This record gives sequence, structure tokens and C-alpha cells, in this order.
Amino acid sequence: MLGVVNVAGIPYRTIWPDPGGSAVGIIDQTLLPHRFATARLSTLAEVAHAIRAMLVRGAPLIGATAAYGLALALRNDPSDTGLAAARSALLATRPTAVNLAWALTRMATALAPLPPAQRAAAAWAEAGRIAEEDVALNRALGEHGCARLEQLARGHAPGRRLEILTHCNAGWLATVDLGTALAPIYLAHNRGLPLHVWVDETRPRNQGASLTAWELGQHGVPHTLLSDNAGGHLLQHGRVDAVIVGADRVAANGDVVNKIDTYLKALAAHDCGVPFFVAVPGPTIDWSLPDGSSIPVEERPAREVTHIHGLDSRDQLIEVRLSPSSTPAANPAFDLTPARLITALITERGLCPATTNGLRALYPELAPLPPLAATNPDLPS
Repeated sequence: MLGVVNVAGIPYRTIWPDPGGSAVGIIDQTLLPHRFATARLSTLAEVAHAIRAMLVRGAPLIGATAAYGLALALRNDPSDTGLAAARSALLATRPTAVNLAWALTRMATALAPLPPAQRAAAAWAEAGRIAEEDVALNRALGEHGCARLEQLARGHAPGRRLEILTHCNAGWLATVDLGTALAPIYLAHNRGLPLHVWVDETRPRNQGASLTAWELGQHGVPHTLLSDNAGGHLLQHGRVDAVIVGADRVAANGDVVNKIDTYLKALAAHDCGVPFFVAVPGPTIDWSLPDGSSIPVEERPAREVTHIHGLDSRDQLIEVRLSPSSTPAANPAFDLTPARLITALITERGLCPATTNGLRALYPELAPLPPLAATNPDLPS
């Protein structure tokens, strides 16, 4: 299936089913930006490895991939035991992104009432619906975000481009298609709005440098790569009009857990009076958590901090050590940005304040809370 974002002029999605239903194709994101390669996943073990080792990553894409992984597992064992075992194996791959549990719960709810003989085909169809819905959610989210970018641009002198800072990768590569934080940017760019993106490198995996910069370049969006600790400097000097990031999980009160250093960007934006937006589709909201304090933060392997990958002078991919071999390293992959620092959440249903009432106004059928207050807070400017 064709996607929105181009790779060497060809539109791609990040995951696609084999016509026969025996496998899915993915882009191996661990090789980017130096190699563009696809992989074929045909077993539960291969899907679990792809999620854990980050061949696929980004909360929405993890959810869609896990759904296909469950469907592939049921081809071999559609029993209740097989369904439960496959779900448990996939849940154990990554702890922070709520889309993983959301997709697997949705799959299990749809499949458990069915006779085992019907489950594999039904699972494949349901996984396809999850993938297609992700595309639609991101398109709608992008439209709402694009409208806000156009509104910001109207306050500029004619011809002045809009300067946007993003963090990590919340683009096309993090979703089935189009992206979350980058969806408004792609749509605005496609419609001719002059804009430029400041791309954080986001250590230790450098996903801004290796993923966001790559996909923006493939699609022709003007951008500049910078060190992740340079964002505050740009904000201080008036070189950023808005910050847009994605999220791996949002609590019911609007607290956001996202790639490590998001919190520092939000602090800097707040101090400099620059709007800070979080682009988040509905499945990334965890209604079971009243605030973000209990969201699990994944501790990634220390080797990601002590070593780095890149191309050598012979154009070969190599890994080199950065630190003394005797030095231990910590690698928390995410941090918590409190709702008070967020200007607005951009969702497929529109923009809202990062508050309990703000979210419940958009998702009244989902929030398991008392009735809404008589009046909702106005959206921050």
C-alpha cells in the first residue's frame, strides 16, 4: 500500500501485509539513515524481536506491528492458550508505549469469543483495521495541527518562514503513515506553507539525526540538524516559533511521557514563551492513569550510551566505544513532561488543553471519570 511520505521518490508505508496473509513487510529502522532496507516478519518471534530491537519503533507503529504479530501467531496456535501466550510475549517487548497494550487488548477482545478455527483470519483482518485506522487518525491529527501552524504563520511578515523545533522521531517512521508530530508539518509543507524544522539529534540513539532528518530530507522539507542540548539556545534567541513533539503515553490529566529530554525542551519553551504542542492520537492516551507519575519508564541497554554506530571512511557501518570501558552507564529512554508545561494537545478530534477536562471534552465516551464540569477551560493561546 502506498504511503504519503516519499523514499527516493517512491511513497511508502512503514508496515505492509503480504497479500497471502503469511507475513508483513517493514522498514528496518536500525539501518537508517545509511541503508534503506526492508525485512519480512512471518513469525511471532520475528515480530517480538523487531519491536524489542527497534527495527520498528514509535508508539503507533509498535501497536500496529504487535497486532500483526498476534495474527501471525494464531496461524500456528489459535487456541485460548496460544492467544494468551502470544499476547504475553508481545506485551513484554517494550513497557512504555501504551499503544502496544491497547492494540493487543483490542485484538484479544475481538478474538476471544470466536471459535479457534476462525481466529487467524479474523485477527489478520482486525490488525489491518488497526493499521488503517492509524493512518486515518494521523491524517485527522495532521489537519488540526496544520490549521494551527497556518494560524501561527498568519502573524508573520509575508515570506517569513515558520520555524518549528521537534524532538526525537514522531514522524512517518513512528507510525503506519504520515506521523504524529510531523503530520502537521508534512501537510503544511505540501500546501506550500514556508516552514523550516529544527531537528534534535536525541541521544543516545540519535533518532533525530538518523530518522527525522532522513525522512524530512526524503520528502523535501527544509530542516537543520542540531545537538539536542542546543534547543534552549535557539528558543532564547527567538529562532523557534513553536515546538511540536509526539508521545509514548499520555495520562488522563494531560501529563506526557516521551523521549528523554522532552521535559527540558518543555521547560525551555515555557520560560521563553514559545508554544509547546504534543501531537497524540487517541490510542496513546492511557485513561487508567490519573497522572503520569506511574507511567513506566523503559531503561534501555547501557551499550546505547557507551557506544555509537556510524559509517567509516570506507562507507561501512561500524560501532565504536565512546566512554572508558570501566565506566557504567544509565539509559532511561523517556521522561515525564507535566501537563502544566504543555500549551495544547493536538489530537485527531482537535486541540485541547492538557487537562483532565480538556481531554474529556474530546473523548467523553472514554474517560472513566465523574461528569464534566459545566464549563471547560479555554484553549491556551
